[in-house]
Amino acid sequence: MRSTCRFELGDTDMPKAPVHGGSMTMASVGCAVRAACETVRGELGADGAAYAEALRRRRLDHIEASADAEPGDESERFSSYAFGAVFVEVRIDPDLGMIRVPRIIGAYDVGCVVNPKIARSQCIGGMVGGLGMALLERADWDARFGRVMNGNLAEYLVPVHADVGELEALFVPSDDRRFNPLGVKGLAEIAICGVAPAIANAVHHATGRRVRELPITLEKLLA
Repeated sequence: MRSTCRFELGDTDMPKAPVHGGSMTMASVGCAVRAACETVRGELGADGAAYAEALRRRRLDHIEASADAEPGDESERFSSYAFGAVFVEVRIDPDLGMIRVPRIIGAYDVGCVVNPKIARSQCIGGMVGGLGMALLERADWDARFGRVMNGNLAEYLVPVHADVGELEALFVPSDDRRFNPLGVKGLAEIAICGVAPAIANAVHHATGRRVRELPITLEKLLA
């Protein structure tokens, strides 16, 4: 007999779960899943390390367990947030004012990283989004009609592969279990928030020009 685990999520027949925003799912649904698994382990007792063998001995084909997870009063007694630091390298043409970003490095404390591949994808995606925020993305409005004139990907500029240099995401080891037994924190907007300010600071360091309105375009540097 081979033990298997089937995971289901997003079905209206299931109990209500919190909204999937701000990276809440792992800290909420994930904690309920962990609690249910601990309940199964408790039912198996000493056989918990050999699930298939325990089922065979008891002549069962599966074991079911339910568990709930809900916030306590932790937020009233403690403060715990994800945070990060972003470092960028910029290269600027002194004559044309064209900006290139060959490297972005982000170091993040997001608690326990359950899935490193997805976490890294979230961070490098945020870096690309922050690059677009800093240098390219701008909505041009027609004041007469109150409409966006560049509401399409042909005229609204976003980063492409040629704009993206080396991206590196580092995770600071952290194990804070005051808020949840998994020790996880939200990894959402933290991946993008520091990128545009870091690029603006790097541009200021390279040129002496402090641009406070995004995107940082060549006309703002040459004005």
